[in-house]
Amino acid sequence: MTVERIDIAVIGAGLGGAAAAALLADAGFSVHSFEQAPEFDRLGAGIHIGPNVMKIFRQIGLEDTLARIGSHPSHWFSRDGNTGEYLSEIPLGDFALKEYGAPYITIHRGDMHAVQIEALAPSTVHFGYKLTKLEERDDHVLLSFDNGKQVEAGLVVGADGINSKIREVLLGVEKPRFSGWIGHRALVNMDKLRSTGQEYERCVKWWWEQSRHIMAYATKNDASEYYYVTGVPVDSWEHEASFVDSSREEMEAIFGGSHKMVQGLIDATEGVTKWPFWNRDPMGLWSRGRLVMIGDACHPMRPHMAQGACMAIEDAAVLTRCLSLTGEAGYADAFRMYENTRKERATKVQTISNANTWLKEPEDPAWVYAYDPMTAELG
Repeated sequence: MTVERIDIAVIGAGLGGAAAAALLADAGFSVHSFEQAPEFDRLGAGIHIGPNVMKIFRQIGLEDTLARIGSHPSHWFSRDGNTGEYLSEIPLGDFALKEYGAPYITIHRGDMHAVQIEALAPSTVHFGYKLTKLEERDDHVLLSFDNGKQVEAGLVVGADGINSKIREVLLGVEKPRFSGWIGHRALVNMDKLRSTGQEYERCVKWWWEQSRHIMAYATKNDASEYYYVTGVPVDSWEHEASFVDSSREEMEAIFGGSHKMVQGLIDATEGVTKWPFWNRDPMGLWSRGRLVMIGDACHPMRPHMAQGACMAIEDAAVLTRCLSLTGEAGYADAFRMYENTRKERATKVQTISNANTWLKEPEDPAWVYAYDPMTAELG
């Protein structure tokens, strides 16, 4: 497959990249996605999608499908990990539909990603394309991939994550910083969980001192799959790999002796992995010339607000709106408008995510969930 000359190249076909490709195509642009992974895989585990992003999926015709697959929690509960006491009960469910204009779902990341990829024209999604080099020219960018292929693109959207090659070109080589936090991730054995005889909420965050926590939630509509991710402060991350295996014993060592429902979660854990959370400081530059970044490429955040992927998809929506206004030729104005519209919101979410205080106590989340990226005023 050789693509000689295309209008827009999206580097990365993850959740943000796939959204950008779908939105740009929907707006009438000719878009191709280039993903370094050799093929689509049901990667990762759970993810939250707020009403702010379900409104975007409505635009590209995916809202109903995702709402059918995902779980619809009635509340985001925060509970004390030792006593089980409720710290906050944030209404979602029907309340979210009414107040925020769309559902709030929790879903398996891979199931959502599959729906997104299927929505793209197969001839425009290219797996096994790892970007190795790019060269900015007068009227296009020359992209070189590790498979020997080259592509000329009018514009390039970097949706390639925290280790973004596009960010590297714009801002130089700089490794992300270890945040001092790790997360354990596990899909639990439902038979073991049910055998505890306890009623597990569809979305609950258990809290301990130093903001240690376990976020636990259903990832399917019928609640047949239950997942958790932890946040644990540690001194360092010594591993080369992006994640390593953990164990029930390690979970027990960190969270043992807690509330009986937490103990039930640990007992129902079979396979569990351990991931470092990386960080970067807010960046002064989101675009230059014909290159622009979205999502973790320009504002990576710890996952504690459950809005990381949502911010990438919001970015994609606003960027598409800006380009639709200016046309491809007016990209410089579009990129400026996009950054002006997004920077304050993304930085605020990044800051609160990293502080890990979101919804621990009663608060009004409307500024996040009621926001509509499809109609928000452009900067």
